[in-house]
Amino acid sequence: MKIIDKYILKKYMVTFVFTLLILIPIAVAIDISEKIDNFLEHADLTVDQIIDEYYVNFVIYYANTFMPLALFIAVIFFTSKLSNNTEIIAITNAKVSFTRFLYPYFVGSTLIVFLSLLMNHFIVPNSSTERKGFEKEYINNRSQKRALKSVREFSLQLTDSTYIYIHSFDTENNSGYYFSSEVYDGIELKSKLMADRIRFNKEDSVFTLNTWRQRIVYQNRDSIFSGSKLDTVFDFTPRDLIYKSAFAQEMPSDELIEYIDLSRTRGVKNLNAYLVELHKRTSMPMASYILTVIAVALAFRKRRGGTGVNLAIGIGIMFFYVFLMKIAEVLGAVAGVNSFVYVWMPNLVFGCLAVYLYLNARK
Repeated sequence: MKIIDKYILKKYMVTFVFTLLILIPIAVAIDISEKIDNFLEHADLTVDQIIDEYYVNFVIYYANTFMPLALFIAVIFFTSKLSNNTEIIAITNAKVSFTRFLYPYFVGSTLIVFLSLLMNHFIVPNSSTERKGFEKEYINNRSQKRALKSVREFSLQLTDSTYIYIHSFDTENNSGYYFSSEVYDGIELKSKLMADRIRFNKEDSVFTLNTWRQRIVYQNRDSIFSGSKLDTVFDFTPRDLIYKSAFAQEMPSDELIEYIDLSRTRGVKNLNAYLVELHKRTSMPMASYILTVIAVALAFRKRRGGTGVNLAIGIGIMFFYVFLMKIAEVLGAVAGVNSFVYVWMPNLVFGCLAVYLYLNARK
């Protein structure tokens, strides 16, 4: 890298970090104002506990979320300053093309992309587990807690031949009512196990069935057994019963991919909410390249109004990108659609905008 490349890269990274350090305290202040009543309701909750269990993980999550926005604002801000100080004119007079001018920007973007990919796929999911556990304990209201802990009318395919059904299950006390398990050979029923109540024992991963009945189908006759209590094992856990997209945020990508594959074999019909989360972990970091090109192209030319005009245009474009991304996430989670296409659609749209601005800037 030449001296001018190092100069631009240094400005890039310093402004990016500075912008991120401005955005994070604002997010923390807003969150404290919204949740202060929840904190005060729990007399046993200490300040150290709030900071360690919640706000440390909150900062990790939102630092990662704000990375594209901080990058976009940082590039527009310091590139506009270069333009207003006529530094870019000196660079172009030295026969440096716009493509060559982008080189240090792409070096900086690559560093941020790798950091964002690492955080999205591994660090943020692990921190989200502790943060959401804190929210569940101290912040969520009764209806939210009830939605997270209970499930009704749930069916699941455990293997190619085994299906289960549970009328109701409470994941907080690990017990439910009216359970049945059916085993098929093709389309023929081979056995059916029913119980009025089912309880999961965490210590040994064994299910206890109370008031159970089992029917075994033979070629010429059926056998029926019953009892008051039966300990057995099944290839699922209470966590598998709650289908919530929020759980996807708590899984590292390798665990999330494994969970999606397992759910497919079990016959879960709509996994798009999980697929959206998985695809988003890659699409958002890769958007850094697109946003960098757009930001540099906008700020490359000196404008009347200076940095303020460039920032206003840039922030408007950035919020339109966030708006489009949120719409794509909602639509991508709908059953029967290609979630990959929807998640990457904002990048495709803004990629076309980046190409258009790049070609104009080259002129």
